[in-house]
Amino acid sequence: MLNRLKNRTMGPMGLLGFVVYPSAWAALPTPVAPSTAPAAGDWIGLIQGYIKDGGLVLGLAIAVLGFLWVAYLAFAKFNEARQGKAEWAEVGVLGIVGAVVLIFASYLLTEAAGVI
Repeated sequence: MLNRLKNRTMGPMGLLGFVVYPSAWAALPTPVAPSTAPAAGDWIGLIQGYIKDGGLVLGLAIAVLGFLWVAYLAFAKFNEARQGKAEWAEVGVLGIVGAVVLIFASYLLTEAAGVI
């Protein structure tokens, strides 16, 4: 019974606290402008800038996942070679091909960043 009464009064008491003590309102930080820095009042440019920055972050996240995938495959192939289930040449080929794939993905990300 006491807990129920306590739960019912906490909401109004909290609102009363915000009204009585204005210093309880936290000053929110100003949002960071997107990298394109549109003019003041240009909402479409602001939204496009945030979408561009989000796309770049998403592309970088996909590149990181690709790097982790290639690293996992390299460790797995290295472990197989240590156990005698795979040839050491396969480990070398995987390392070279993985490096080429990561360099190509980095190139594509750089080109895409300039296009967006």
